[in-house]
Amino acid sequence: MSIIALLLFSCNSNMVFDQYKAIENHQWHSENDINFIVSNLDTISARNVFINIRNNKKYEFSSLFLIAKMEFPSGYRVVDTLEYEMTDSYGNWLGSGFTDIKENKLFYKENVVFSEKGDYKFKVQQVTRSVHDIEGKLPLKGITDVGLYIEKIKK
Repeated sequence: MSIIALLLFSCNSNMVFDQYKAIENHQWHSENDINFIVSNLDTISARNVFINIRNNKKYEFSSLFLIAKMEFPSGYRVVDTLEYEMTDSYGNWLGSGFTDIKENKLFYKENVVFSEKGDYKFKVQQVTRSVHDIEGKLPLKGITDVGLYIEKIKK
């Protein structure tokens, strides 16, 4: 039994931060930002940052558009517009999972050094639109959870 616990721990030994926020009724409105606060203790080591998305079969699109914002403790901000493929060219869901829920670990920032001590604020907003909803008034259906995952870079 202790060998299994050791294996589970060693698999996640590079994990620095891992948190999910549930999307109410699996309907993500464009004005509902998903926020995370990460307290940085290490100002030297490089990290990879991922946005994790869980979706069900009610998700209507083959891709996902996001605006991701990272705010440093000093107030400096980095804003990125991101596009992720959610299906392959045949319409099959990408990601992992054996049920109707698929989980996608999407690269956001690679080899980042959080050089300032303090709280880093991450904000994720969906900006995926259908042809009939240019202004984004309709919620994005089928997204069940949004997460942020930060890991140490393996040497």
